[in-house]
Amino acid sequence: MLKFFRGGLRRVCCFDAKKSAFGRLSNITRIWFSPLPAKSKWIKPCCVLYLENDIKKETHIVKVLDGVLVVLYNKSRDKLIFVRQFRAAVYQAQMSRKKPITKGDVDLQKFPPELGITLELCAGQVDKDQSLKNIAREEILEECGYDVPADSIQPIFHYRSGVGISSGAQALFYCEVCDEQRVSAGGGVDKEVIQVVELSLDEARELVKTGMTTNGGPALLVGVMWFLLNKAPKSS
Repeated sequence: MLKFFRGGLRRVCCFDAKKSAFGRLSNITRIWFSPLPAKSKWIKPCCVLYLENDIKKETHIVKVLDGVLVVLYNKSRDKLIFVRQFRAAVYQAQMSRKKPITKGDVDLQKFPPELGITLELCAGQVDKDQSLKNIAREEILEECGYDVPADSIQPIFHYRSGVGISSGAQALFYCEVCDEQRVSAGGGVDKEVIQVVELSLDEARELVKTGMTTNGGPALLVGVMWFLLNKAPKSS
């Protein structure tokens, strides 16, 4: 259940991770950092050199996979559907604000794994030779348990994941689902540990109020705001 409270001078939106179902699904007992392998499956760092106005410039960048994201709305129960999971990058960023670390074990008493738990849209990487809609359809089924036809997935935006160090292509979609299309509990595949979360439209509105803070990425906020502006039932 969502809890909204004041933290310092900011209003913060978060889940009570210790009491949630996620706490029972995921039991992270150790976190440690190590140097990046020589060959990574997900990223490729490189250096780009160029001349601009006769001035030599150097930029270090990271090539990342493209991605798809889906704003999911269950019309049977008037709920928006999200996912929660542990994200190592978010965890590292949160703890590095207090104690930068690049190698060795982390003190989980000082930096509990809950720091890295996010609220996100259903999403996945473009790592196969299929249409973006079909990849989005697979993610909806694997993460959230809904079996939907690809033609029910509507494109919203195409944009870049970033413009500084990395810049993957992102495709944001919208899809309406109903209870009859739920064929599994979702939760991801292979080693993924994902919790499906449903929010009422009032709870979704709280996410995008001025001054709110969330552990999710910008696509979460953009997707929710787009839905509330374009698709939310007027009576809600």
